[in-house]
Amino acid sequence: MQHNLLIIEDEPTLARLLSYNLSQEGYLVELVDHGGDGLRAAMKNRHDLIILDLMLPGMNGLEILSRLRQAGIRTPVIVLTARSAEEEIVQGLKYGADDYITKPFGVAELLARVAAVLRRVSPDQTAEEGGEGGEKAIPVGDLMIYPEKYEVHLHGEPISLRPKEFEVLLYLVQRPGVVVTRDDLMNVVWGFDYIGGQRTVDVHVSSLRKKLEMNQQSVQIESIRGVGYKLVAHSGKQK
Repeated sequence: MQHNLLIIEDEPTLARLLSYNLSQEGYLVELVDHGGDGLRAAMKNRHDLIILDLMLPGMNGLEILSRLRQAGIRTPVIVLTARSAEEEIVQGLKYGADDYITKPFGVAELLARVAAVLRRVSPDQTAEEGGEGGEKAIPVGDLMIYPEKYEVHLHGEPISLRPKEFEVLLYLVQRPGVVVTRDDLMNVVWGFDYIGGQRTVDVHVSSLRKKLEMNQQSVQIESIRGVGYKLVAHSGKQK
Protein backbone atom coordinates (compact mmCIF):
# COMPACT_ATOMS: atom_id res chain seq x y z
CA MET A 1 0.00 0.00 0.00
CA GLN A 2 1.30 3.44 -0.96
CA HIS A 3 1.05 6.10 1.71
CA ASN A 4 -0.13 9.61 0.85
CA LEU A 5 1.98 12.36 2.38
CA LEU A 6 1.27 16.09 2.51
CA ILE A 7 4.27 18.41 2.79
CA ILE A 8 3.56 22.01 3.81
CA GLU A 9 6.88 23.79 3.37
CA ASP A 10 7.59 27.17 1.76
CA GLU A 11 11.39 26.97 1.42
CA PRO A 12 11.81 25.81 -2.20
CA THR A 13 15.09 23.91 -1.87
CA LEU A 14 14.00 21.99 1.21
CA ALA A 15 10.56 21.32 -0.25
CA ARG A 16 12.09 19.82 -3.40
CA LEU A 17 14.52 17.78 -1.33
CA LEU A 18 11.75 16.37 0.84
CA SER A 19 9.48 15.66 -2.11
CA TYR A 20 12.22 13.93 -4.10
CA ASN A 21 13.49 11.72 -1.29
CA LEU A 22 10.06 10.71 -0.08
CA SER A 23 8.94 9.95 -3.63
CA GLN A 24 12.04 7.80 -4.08
CA GLU A 25 10.92 5.82 -1.03
CA GLY A 26 7.63 5.06 -2.76
CA TYR A 27 5.40 7.62 -1.04
CA LEU A 28 2.79 9.64 -2.92
CA VAL A 29 3.61 13.27 -2.16
CA GLU A 30 1.45 16.40 -2.30
CA LEU A 31 3.46 19.59 -1.89
CA VAL A 32 2.02 22.93 -0.73
CA ASP A 33 4.02 26.11 -0.01
CA HIS A 34 1.41 28.34 1.68
CA GLY A 35 -0.20 28.04 5.10
CA GLY A 36 -3.79 28.65 4.04
CA ASP A 37 -3.47 26.34 1.04
CA GLY A 38 -1.90 23.72 3.29
CA LEU A 39 -4.81 23.81 5.71
CA ARG A 40 -7.31 23.46 2.87
CA ALA A 41 -5.38 20.53 1.41
CA ALA A 42 -5.21 18.83 4.79
CA MET A 43 -8.95 19.35 5.33
CA LYS A 44 -10.01 18.30 1.83
CA ASN A 45 -7.80 15.35 0.94
CA ARG A 46 -7.00 12.14 2.79
CA HIS A 47 -3.38 11.84 3.89
CA ASP A 48 -1.56 9.26 5.97
CA LEU A 49 0.96 11.79 7.30
CA ILE A 50 1.56 15.53 7.21
CA ILE A 51 5.03 17.10 7.31
CA LEU A 52 4.49 20.65 8.49
CA ASP A 53 6.82 23.63 8.70
CA LEU A 54 6.02 26.14 11.44
CA MET A 55 7.10 29.33 9.68
CA LEU A 56 4.75 29.67 6.71
CA PRO A 57 3.23 32.55 4.77
CA GLY A 58 -0.45 33.18 5.27
CA MET A 59 -0.89 30.96 8.34
CA ASN A 60 1.72 29.50 10.67
CA GLY A 61 2.09 25.80 11.31
CA LEU A 62 0.80 25.89 14.87
CA GLU A 63 -2.45 27.47 13.74
CA ILE A 64 -2.82 24.85 11.00
CA LEU A 65 -2.19 22.08 13.53
CA SER A 66 -4.64 23.57 16.00
CA ARG A 67 -7.41 23.89 13.41
CA LEU A 68 -6.90 20.33 12.19
CA ARG A 69 -7.18 18.90 15.69
CA GLN A 70 -10.21 21.08 16.49
CA ALA A 71 -11.86 19.73 13.33
CA GLY A 72 -11.28 16.19 14.55
CA ILE A 73 -8.62 15.39 11.94
CA ARG A 74 -6.17 13.02 13.63
CA THR A 75 -3.74 12.59 10.73
CA PRO A 76 -0.27 12.26 12.29
CA VAL A 77 1.89 15.36 11.93
CA ILE A 78 5.66 15.72 11.96
CA VAL A 79 6.62 19.34 12.58
CA LEU A 80 9.73 20.84 10.98
CA THR A 81 11.21 24.03 12.34
CA ALA A 82 14.48 25.87 12.75
CA ARG A 83 13.54 26.59 16.33
CA SER A 84 15.05 24.33 18.97
CA ALA A 85 14.01 26.02 22.22
CA GLU A 86 12.23 23.76 24.67
CA GLU A 87 9.25 26.13 24.83
CA GLU A 88 8.68 25.77 21.10
CA ILE A 89 8.87 21.99 21.33
CA VAL A 90 6.37 21.92 24.19
CA GLN A 91 4.03 24.26 22.31
CA GLY A 92 4.10 22.07 19.23
CA LEU A 93 3.29 18.98 21.29
CA LYS A 94 0.43 20.75 23.05
CA TYR A 95 -1.09 21.60 19.69
CA GLY A 96 -1.08 17.91 18.76
CA ALA A 97 2.16 17.20 16.88
CA ASP A 98 3.18 13.53 16.75
CA ASP A 99 6.87 14.19 16.21
CA TYR A 100 9.16 17.21 16.08
CA ILE A 101 12.36 17.65 14.07
CA THR A 102 14.53 20.74 14.23
CA LYS A 103 16.42 22.06 11.23
CA PRO A 104 19.01 21.25 10.05
CA PHE A 105 18.36 17.51 9.95
CA GLY A 106 19.53 14.57 7.91
CA VAL A 107 17.32 13.08 5.22
CA ALA A 108 17.97 9.60 6.62
CA GLU A 109 16.68 10.73 10.02
CA LEU A 110 13.52 12.19 8.51
CA LEU A 111 12.83 9.06 6.44
CA ALA A 112 13.27 6.89 9.50
CA ARG A 113 10.87 9.01 11.53
CA VAL A 114 8.28 9.06 8.75
CA ALA A 115 8.43 5.28 8.52
CA ALA A 116 8.21 4.92 12.31
CA VAL A 117 5.13 7.15 12.61
CA LEU A 118 3.40 5.37 9.72
CA ARG A 119 4.11 1.98 11.30
CA ARG A 120 2.46 3.12 14.49
CA VAL A 121 -0.74 4.30 12.88
CA SER A 122 -1.09 2.13 9.76
CA PRO A 123 -4.38 0.17 9.75
CA ASP A 124 -2.89 -2.29 7.26
CA GLN A 125 -0.02 -3.10 9.54
CA THR A 126 -2.39 -3.44 12.47
CA ALA A 127 -4.43 -5.99 10.53
CA GLU A 128 -1.33 -7.93 9.55
CA GLU A 129 0.04 -8.02 13.09
CA GLY A 130 -3.31 -9.12 14.46
CA GLY A 131 -3.37 -12.24 12.27
CA GLU A 132 -2.49 -15.81 13.13
CA GLY A 133 -0.27 -16.04 16.15
CA GLY A 134 -0.93 -12.37 16.94
CA GLU A 135 1.12 -10.49 19.48
CA LYS A 136 1.08 -10.61 23.23
CA ALA A 137 -1.20 -8.04 24.82
CA ILE A 138 -0.70 -6.59 28.29
CA PRO A 139 -3.90 -6.40 30.37
CA VAL A 140 -3.94 -3.52 32.86
CA GLY A 141 -7.18 -2.75 34.68
CA ASP A 142 -9.83 -2.33 32.00
CA LEU A 143 -7.18 -1.66 29.35
CA MET A 144 -5.50 -3.98 26.87
CA ILE A 145 -2.13 -2.74 25.61
CA TYR A 146 -0.56 -3.98 22.36
CA PRO A 147 3.12 -2.94 22.37
CA GLU A 148 3.92 -3.91 18.78
CA LYS A 149 0.89 -2.09 17.39
CA TYR A 150 1.21 1.00 19.62
CA GLU A 151 -2.45 0.51 20.53
CA VAL A 152 -4.46 0.73 23.73
CA HIS A 153 -7.97 -0.74 23.81
CA LEU A 154 -10.76 -0.29 26.31
CA HIS A 155 -13.37 -3.04 26.00
CA GLY A 156 -12.26 -3.64 22.42
CA GLU A 157 -12.33 0.02 21.39
CA PRO A 158 -9.06 1.94 20.78
CA ILE A 159 -8.02 4.97 22.81
CA SER A 160 -6.20 7.50 20.61
CA LEU A 161 -2.70 8.16 21.96
CA ARG A 162 0.24 9.91 20.35
CA PRO A 163 3.33 7.69 19.98
CA LYS A 164 5.24 9.26 22.86
CA GLU A 165 2.15 9.10 25.09
CA PHE A 166 1.95 5.39 24.35
CA GLU A 167 5.63 4.90 25.15
CA VAL A 168 5.24 6.74 28.46
CA LEU A 169 2.23 4.59 29.35
CA LEU A 170 4.03 1.38 28.40
CA TYR A 171 7.06 2.29 30.53
CA LEU A 172 4.81 2.99 33.53
CA VAL A 173 2.74 -0.16 32.94
CA GLN A 174 5.89 -2.25 33.06
CA ARG A 175 6.57 -0.80 36.54
CA PRO A 176 3.19 -0.77 38.32
CA GLY A 177 3.24 0.96 41.67
CA VAL A 178 6.86 2.06 41.21
CA VAL A 179 7.73 5.76 41.24
CA VAL A 180 9.39 6.64 37.93
CA THR A 181 11.41 9.86 37.79
CA ARG A 182 11.12 12.42 35.01
CA ASP A 183 14.75 11.73 34.11
CA ASP A 184 13.94 8.03 33.72
CA LEU A 185 11.12 8.81 31.31
CA MET A 186 13.17 11.39 29.43
CA ASN A 187 16.09 9.03 28.91
CA VAL A 188 14.04 5.96 27.97
CA VAL A 189 11.31 7.54 25.84
CA TRP A 190 13.15 10.48 24.27
CA GLY A 191 16.77 9.36 24.54
CA PHE A 192 19.79 10.72 26.34
CA ASP A 193 20.59 13.21 23.56
CA TYR A 194 17.13 14.84 23.50
CA ILE A 195 17.48 18.63 23.69
CA GLY A 196 14.18 19.30 25.47
CA GLY A 197 13.72 19.36 29.22
CA GLN A 198 11.43 17.83 31.79
CA ARG A 199 8.46 20.00 30.83
CA THR A 200 8.14 17.85 27.73
CA VAL A 201 7.60 14.82 29.98
CA ASP A 202 5.02 16.69 32.06
CA VAL A 203 3.09 17.78 28.97
CA HIS A 204 2.87 14.22 27.68
CA VAL A 205 1.90 12.76 31.05
CA SER A 206 -0.77 15.43 31.52
CA SER A 207 -2.26 14.70 28.09
CA LEU A 208 -2.06 10.95 28.67
CA ARG A 209 -3.73 11.23 32.05
CA LYS A 210 -6.63 13.23 30.61
CA LYS A 211 -7.21 10.66 27.86
CA LEU A 212 -7.16 7.78 30.33
CA GLU A 213 -9.45 9.43 32.85
CA MET A 214 -11.87 10.41 30.10
CA ASN A 215 -12.34 6.78 29.09
CA GLN A 216 -11.90 4.71 32.25
CA GLN A 217 -10.92 4.84 35.92
CA SER A 218 -9.15 1.53 36.50
CA VAL A 219 -5.72 2.84 35.45
CA GLN A 220 -4.50 6.14 36.84
CA ILE A 221 -1.23 8.05 36.85
CA GLU A 222 -0.35 9.69 40.14
CA SER A 223 2.06 12.60 40.44
CA ILE A 224 4.75 12.26 43.11
CA ARG A 225 5.69 15.83 43.84
CA GLY A 226 9.29 16.68 43.10
CA VAL A 227 10.07 13.16 41.88
CA GLY A 228 7.96 11.85 39.02
CA TYR A 229 4.98 9.58 38.39
CA LYS A 230 3.49 6.28 39.46
CA LEU A 231 0.93 4.11 37.70
CA VAL A 232 -1.83 2.66 39.86
CA ALA A 233 -4.00 -0.08 38.38
CA HIS A 234 -7.17 -1.58 39.84
CA SER A 235 -8.66 -4.87 38.80
CA GLY A 236 -12.12 -4.63 37.30
CA LYS A 237 -14.23 -1.56 36.56
CA GLN A 238 -14.40 1.17 39.15
CA LYS A 239 -17.81 2.20 40.38
